[in-house]
Amino acid sequence: MFETTLIELLHGKGAHADPIACIEDLSADQASRKIETFPHSIYQLVNHMNYWMDFELHRIAGAPQPYPEHAAASWLPNAGPQSESDWLQATMQFRDRIARFTDLANSGAQSLSREIPPAHPQQSQHCSTAGAILWQIVAHNSYHAGQIATLRRILSLWPPKAGGDSW
Repeated sequence: MFETTLIELLHGKGAHADPIACIEDLSADQASRKIETFPHSIYQLVNHMNYWMDFELHRIAGAPQPYPEHAAASWLPNAGPQSESDWLQATMQFRDRIARFTDLANSGAQSLSREIPPAHPQQSQHCSTAGAILWQIVAHNSYHAGQIATLRRILSLWPPKAGGDSW
């Protein structure tokens, strides 16, 4: 039951926007557009989510990457992809990472309850499990998928072809 909820949230069920649907029908040009009052493009948001999903997948696999010294390290400095293939690669990586977290959610309670070493000293005060990391990724992606949906609305690119709430 618990795992089903995680899978539904990874894929934007219920009150959450489907993160894959939010990006799959955009061109590189659309993904690189920025608005004056928001610091990131959709492309930057997708790469930021990819960064943290990749970071946590490595951590769960027992091959942690160095924790970034500053939050800026998880953001691309350029607003958009250099080519359509760069955008396609970012979206394919995004789908792959969502699928890998879905597999983790499907792996069962024993796998999800496995303790994962902390990524940095601030985390050493409390234990973390694969399931707790998965919940954090769900919350992180939901937050940024909401930003993508809002940007798409502002840029008159909403709803996506796969559909999305517009009320």
